[in-house]
Amino acid sequence: MNLNDWLAHLEGLHPKGQAGIELGLDRIRLVKDALGQTQHCPVIIVGGTNGKGSTCAYLENIIDRAGYKVGCYTSPHLLAYNERIRLNGKSVDDVALCAAFARVEAARQQAGDVALTYFEFGTLAAWEVFAAAGVEAAILEVGLGGRLDAVNAYEPDVSIVTTVALDHTDWLGPDRESIGFEKAGIYRAGKPAFCADPNPPHSLLDHAAAIGADLRLIGRDFGFERPPVESDENRLQWRWWCRSGERILKRALAYPGLRGPTQLFNATVVLAALEALGDKLPVTMQAIRPGLIETELAGRFQVVPGKPAIVLDVGHNPQAVKVLADNLSGMGFFDHTHAVVGMLNDKDIAGALAPLKDKVDFWHAATLTGPRGTSAEALGAVIAAAGLGGEVICHPSPEAAMQAAKGQAGESDRILAFGSFYTVAGALLVLRKKP
Repeated sequence: MNLNDWLAHLEGLHPKGQAGIELGLDRIRLVKDALGQTQHCPVIIVGGTNGKGSTCAYLENIIDRAGYKVGCYTSPHLLAYNERIRLNGKSVDDVALCAAFARVEAARQQAGDVALTYFEFGTLAAWEVFAAAGVEAAILEVGLGGRLDAVNAYEPDVSIVTTVALDHTDWLGPDRESIGFEKAGIYRAGKPAFCADPNPPHSLLDHAAAIGADLRLIGRDFGFERPPVESDENRLQWRWWCRSGERILKRALAYPGLRGPTQLFNATVVLAALEALGDKLPVTMQAIRPGLIETELAGRFQVVPGKPAIVLDVGHNPQAVKVLADNLSGMGFFDHTHAVVGMLNDKDIAGALAPLKDKVDFWHAATLTGPRGTSAEALGAVIAAAGLGGEVICHPSPEAAMQAAKGQAGESDRILAFGSFYTVAGALLVLRKKP
């Protein structure tokens, strides 16, 4: 079986295919045990509503720069499934991935033909790839929630919750308190447990206290400072600090490579987590400095060089799009903004689009297919009902919407593609086509 065969098989195991969500750890633990998987290296689990991908990317790049063999598992992917499983920053090849899938499938049948979801199967395969490669550190990104997410079947040495905001409310609960409890499920008794949200829900704090996790909060146990601008050098630096025993460590650093003020929160929690892992996975400033500066991640306020300016962002919930809107405001003046947007129907679409009120001149609404997709016409109706301003143009796909926006935009305009990984993937396909 080639990779496409395997991916079709994964989708066929669940009645809802790739979109199938069935939270719980019983299934994955049965197959994990059948595989005989053991943890042979430090594990970092990263959860949170927004900022997970950036946090994983910083961790991966710094640990790689420190000379370790590092595995990183993230989701979803943009253009190829292989992007989900990386070894030292490079996507795993088809041969290694198919071999891992075959081992998982054999164990799944041995365990009683367990009906794994697409994500559960992929999570087990990721660990198989990491074990075969002999990684010295493993970074696992939570797919949904935390407490009942497949990656929580593994035991973290350090757990990170980046932010807690409203998303996936059908699965995680209607408010931040409910969601915070689910996110805190990745914490462990006696283990460093980080939260980079400056206003964490009480449920997260209470759960960490109840299980005896070593909770470390931004602003209390670690944080960052922007020094007064007194020189050109200060303008280009920020300061990170954390409490380490009786000491307070401080470092002056260049700004991270990923764009936007929120990246300081992600970079800060990464450095604090690595400090906590110092006895198992020591890293030096010689790894940290280039590791932060040279991190790149597609679709996270990614600005494509050229004219018109093109911004790609996978933001799809109110918190993420508010950050996106703030970042757009700092880009300078453009004659017109063309938004290519496609969203899934289980998102708070009106709430997510609200931060862009009166900031978009032309909305290129794109239909996303599949059971969770929203039609362009439905998106257009939300934009009109919310009074967001601008003209709405409907398209059958993100590719068609991006092509139309490119044809309409002038050199002094800006194109923004956002709302879903699927939307950004479609935009990238158009951008990568040769003229």
